Amino acid sequence: MKIAILGYGNLAKGVESAVAQNDDIELKYVFTRRDPSTVSVRTSGVTVKHVDDIAKYKDEIDVLVLCGGSATDLPEMTPKYAGDFNVIDSFDTHAKIPEHFANVDKAANESGHIALISCGWDPGMFSVMRLLGNAILPEGSDYTFWGKGVSQGHSDAVRRIDGVKNAKQYTIPVASALESVRKGENPELTTRQKHTRECFVVAKEGADKAKIEQEIKTMPNYFADYDTTVHFISEEEFDRDHQGIPHGGFVFRSGVTGFDKEHSHVVEYSLKLDSNPEFTASVLLAYARAIHKLRGEGQTGCRTVFDIAPRYLVAATDEDIRAHML
Repeated sequence: MKIAILGYGNLAKGVESAVAQNDDIELKYVFTRRDPSTVSVRTSGVTVKHVDDIAKYKDEIDVLVLCGGSATDLPEMTPKYAGDFNVIDSFDTHAKIPEHFANVDKAANESGHIALISCGWDPGMFSVMRLLGNAILPEGSDYTFWGKGVSQGHSDAVRRIDGVKNAKQYTIPVASALESVRKGENPELTTRQKHTRECFVVAKEGADKAKIEQEIKTMPNYFADYDTTVHFISEEEFDRDHQGIPHGGFVFRSGVTGFDKEHSHVVEYSLKLDSNPEFTASVLLAYARAIHKLRGEGQTGCRTVFDIAPRYLVAATDEDIRAHML
């Protein structure tokens, strides 16, 4: 399978490194909005091209991996490039997924391509776990906690605010809420009671910090529903203390079984990630493999992780996975 990457930030570099661990996948091109001569990739034989020329290479690429941000890039990029390519993205603005799906589905069906959106660990793997929990324990409650870790999408949203030079946003579970769920107490929790958000911001010289802080704290879909703390720090502090991109989280389904609902169950799925973008990239590649297979079967349109049978994710044969994984 031949893939190309659009963008060359942290997520794209994660995709590049993941290709090296998948013998059935080859990286052909990296497309960038920057001057290609300024972008240096680590994989020998990979050519960097300007995004304006991307359509010239559509016949050489099985899947285009879109590595833009969810705030402004992917809502435009994914439907646009689904016109010429099979595409996959990691769109993570949960509230806007139905709208994004509809736009991409229309474009992919019209062009005869296949697309998969909102792929990663959440949305993505956590989404599958929520669905399984609901299917198995229909009488129960869902809980999802993220962090402590860096949210790439939220950090990107902060960096796009006028006057911000650089920023990292950490999502932090409220410890008491997490423990209550783990004990099976089934608490009713508001968004604000489950997580706090902490931002570390390097402001541009002369920027209005009060305005930046207000814009962060009132940003819909990102910060407005959370208790958010904003720290303004120097570039030196940022470079010293905030270079890593760890993350992780927990999905719970707490439910009951029995004629008298006398037995309680808590299903917990957790991730502890050293590198959020590298792990997300690894999920993207597995699902890129899946949509390549589906396109080979003649399928078109948009998909999510809910639509993909697990056997499509691996390079192994059906016989191998039955023998060694079932």
